[in-house]
Amino acid sequence: MEQRTVGKNGPAVSALGLGCMGMSDFYGGRQDSESIATIHRALNRGLTLLDTADIYGFGDNEELVGRAVRGRPRDSFFLATKFGIVRSRTDPAVRGFNGRPDYIRAACDRSLRRLGMETIDLYYQHRVDPQTPIEETVGAMAELVRAGKVRHLGLSEAGVDTIRRARKVHPIAALQSEYSLWTRDPEDGVLAACRELGIGFVAYSPLGRGFLTGQINRFEDFAADDYRRQSPRFQGENFQRNLELVKRVGELAAAKGCTPGQLALAWVLAQGKDIVPIPGTKRRSYLDENLGALDVRLTPSDLGQIEAIFPKNAAAGLRYPEAMMNAVGR
Repeated sequence: MEQRTVGKNGPAVSALGLGCMGMSDFYGGRQDSESIATIHRALNRGLTLLDTADIYGFGDNEELVGRAVRGRPRDSFFLATKFGIVRSRTDPAVRGFNGRPDYIRAACDRSLRRLGMETIDLYYQHRVDPQTPIEETVGAMAELVRAGKVRHLGLSEAGVDTIRRARKVHPIAALQSEYSLWTRDPEDGVLAACRELGIGFVAYSPLGRGFLTGQINRFEDFAADDYRRQSPRFQGENFQRNLELVKRVGELAAAKGCTPGQLALAWVLAQGKDIVPIPGTKRRSYLDENLGALDVRLTPSDLGQIEAIFPKNAAAGLRYPEAMMNAVGR
């Protein structure tokens, strides 16, 4: 398994991680036994970075990941989780944000209990809380490092100014944001700032929430509780326009002898050795397909062809509903 470093002087992890969110929430349906088998397959194949968060399934996902790694040597996996988004059980679509020190300390303890661990390898602020100065938030996170509860700190979907301010309080190992062929927002300054500051970049949804795999053809196929029903890119005319883009990616992939998803992942991997994509899946078959992307080598000509058919900002529609877009880049 190829290794990449999280940050200039940070820990080494597998070049591809595993996003565990969909195992418990947002994408319709759960099958914990298959999800745990998928995590086991990932670890057995050399993948080490597992990504979860306290809001995925209202903590269920952390418990699931904790069960899956129980009994494994602690140095055989690298566990990342997050705090800071507050969801309502009565209306799960409602989002709040909390970066206050007292909340952070309590959230960390709850995550550790659910995971069944003494230490979190990488602890992210999931979204910036506009009501709490980032210096206070990162200061509280730094206390967790000193207490031995957390090893490394990260931010998610933060803006450049926030990243710079946070780093003055404590080293930031990683910035996690959405990045893929159809979401290239980080190229507007965030990636450059991370590289300047020696911060690693973890790319979530590198397969465009599954769209870039070429397996999604009809909006009606989404389960009633699937988050993508609310996503602008999966609705109406946007869906059809994006489907045409993916079909052209599929043609390139066929010529390359790989799947569309593997081509899309290989593109993210090719954007820099400091980038670690974390495609999510809850099935072993898709995990194996994703890992196959590590064997796809894109030439300068390949990258030029991809850019020609899928240039920046080609995807139709916002990547999140407008209210959720307001929480990114802060």
